[in-house]
Amino acid sequence: MNEDKDGQLNIEIDEQTALGVYSNLAVVNHSTSEFVLDFINIMPGIAKAKVRSRIIVTPEHAKRLLRALQDNVAKYEQEFGEIKEHRSTIKVNPIGQA
Repeated sequence: MNEDKDGQLNIEIDEQTALGVYSNLAVVNHSTSEFVLDFINIMPGIAKAKVRSRIIVTPEHAKRLLRALQDNVAKYEQEFGEIKEHRSTIKVNPIGQA
């Protein structure tokens, strides 16, 4: 990661990371100093799932991420129409919690 004299940041990504990890569930927790985002892939009819990726960010970065997501969802809906949300009946019980 390099910042050039114009203040632009050059970001590189390796092939494995570029493939991404599919997630259809996210669990967010926080403390006074960080937000923890766990991305999970759940399969229908299976009562157990594994965290596929965990991202830990500062509160300041979490707020920037929230704004970026809100902006991108608004742009998506403007182009493709409203994203309809379906109510989930999944109850998440992280390991070690009842």
